[in-house]
This record gives sequence, structure tokens and C-alpha cells, in this order.
Amino acid sequence: MTPTYIFTSLTRISDLADNAFEVQALDRSEWAAGDYVVGKILDPGSTSLLLELPSGRMRGVIGGERIIGAFGERFATLEITGTWKKITDDLRFHLLTGAGLFGKLTSKSVFLPQMMELEYGGHVVRNGAKITMDSFVTPIEIVPFKTPVVLFIGTSMSAGKTTSARIVANLFKTAGYKVVGAKLTGAGRYKDILAIKDIGAMAVYDFVDVGLPSSICEKELFQEKLAQLTSRIELEKADIAIIEIGASPLEPYNGDLAINAIRDQIKCTILSASDPYAVYGLMKAFNFSPDLVTGIATNTIAGLQMVEELCKVKALNIIDAKTTPELKEILTSKTGFPL
Repeated sequence: MTPTYIFTSLTRISDLADNAFEVQALDRSEWAAGDYVVGKILDPGSTSLLLELPSGRMRGVIGGERIIGAFGERFATLEITGTWKKITDDLRFHLLTGAGLFGKLTSKSVFLPQMMELEYGGHVVRNGAKITMDSFVTPIEIVPFKTPVVLFIGTSMSAGKTTSARIVANLFKTAGYKVVGAKLTGAGRYKDILAIKDIGAMAVYDFVDVGLPSSICEKELFQEKLAQLTSRIELEKADIAIIEIGASPLEPYNGDLAINAIRDQIKCTILSASDPYAVYGLMKAFNFSPDLVTGIATNTIAGLQMVEELCKVKALNIIDAKTTPELKEILTSKTGFPL
């Protein structure tokens, strides 16, 4: 009987769900990041763990099911770390993100539930050759990136970047501007850029579109992929690009390279912060001042006041609709687009 596979969102750039392939065990010397791999679920972990499908929809699992994802790395400050490079001779590994990022768990927050454990079932192959994420990426001509950018960065993961980006994107879209959304760094998930697509962005992109399961990779490779990614964004000819740098620029996701690559087009930088002291630390580390601080650190008057007094920058809780007029003023002033 032909096995049934669950295709995770890291396969969304592929044709694996529609066209035949084989599964073949390969020697570990042939393994690499971005390889499409079958993992058989040995332990589904917590019942709260779900898989992200190519559509972005979430799905529950049971033991014994087979998942197709990709080898990669994750280095999340608040949740887990892991890499495919640490998989041992027992050929067991973990689900590092619901998107199908596969690797050996190396550390985990005590606040997280038990992680899903899988067993290597083989590589996805066609005509004897392994299939990778790069197999479905057609290089395009590199073009200069000239689209104006509102940049969203964070002091850590889960600081409020995506929520803030969605709010700002909606303001530009409602005002009649053509909006493109992108996430340049992070660990593969589809939900973040889908949040921008849901408000009506003409297109959304992330590093998965250029063949990376996460942006943890050699700097030279990332710069090549980033040039492909920014060229795709530029070819949309949008009025404004809403761009997120996943995690924090201080983490090993190559966020610093991404920021430098688009620096000349950044019109407004919005920093989502987990706490006021993190704002201060990031400003000192990068020697810069954001145009606006928002996120968890601005949830209360106490947080707002501390950010402004400690860091001497403007802070707004933009989730609160009462702040929208002031937010519009800041965006209009910085980008030149009346809102």
C-alpha cells in the first residue's frame, strides 16, 4: 500500500503533493540543510503540538504518521534550539517548528511541553537524486532594491512584530497603497507572512521562497538568497514594503545582513520589545534609535513611561485603536505617504 504523507508548510514551494516521488535512505554524508525528508512520528508529544500545512492551516497528529519536512536549524531564545547536524546514529530527531523544520533538539524552555519525536524514514528522491527545497527555486535576474520599507524588528521572538506589522500594513492598504509583505529572516513558518496577506497585500515573500528552511546558514549563502528575495519583492512594484526581521538581529539568523542589505530604503523602523531594558540593550548593541517602540513592553503605562524615560524614544501600544491617529502621523512623516 502506498504510504500517506503529511506535507508541511516548508513543502509549499514544491510539487511533492501533486507529483510522484520515491523515498530512499541516504548516507549521512549526503545530508544537508534544505533536504526534503520523511519523518515517522514516534512520539507526537503534547496534544497542543500541531503541524502547519502548505495552506497555513494547522493539523493535529497521531503516532505513526509520516511527515515530509526539511532539515534545518533553529536557535530560539524563548523556546527551543536544535539542528539537523546533531542527529545521531539512532536517526531520531524532533519537530523544531510546526512548519516541518527537522533537527535534533539541543535545548528547550522548561515552560514548553514535550516535543514531537520522529524517526528518519528516508530522503525524498526522483530518478535517484535527492529532492531539496532548492530543487523548486528558479533563480531570477538580480535587480536593485528600491521599494520604500517600513521595517519591523524585535528584541526577541514573540515580542509583537507580526501583530504590529499587520496593523501598519492595514493602514497603508486602507489608504489605497499597494503593499507587499516579507519576512527576511527567522525559522520557517507561514503564519507570519500570511498575516500580511490576509489584510490584502498584493504579495508576500519569505526566505522559504528562495529555498531556505531557516535563515541560519553561512553568510555567503544567505547573501545570495537575500539578493534573490529582495529582487522578487522589488519586481512587485509595490508602493511600500512591510518587512519583518524574524527573532532579534542579535540572534544567529543573519538579521544584521538583512538590515544592511535594505538599509537605504528603510523609511521607518518599528521595534517590538519584550521589556524596556531590552530596548535599551538593542539600541546600545546596534547604536541606533528606532522611530517607534511597540509590542509587549508598551502594554501598560508603566512600560510606556520606562521606555521613553530610559531610551528617549517614542513608545505606543498600537494595538489600542486610540493610538491610531498618532501612529498615522508618525508613518506619514517618516515615509512621505499620507495616511
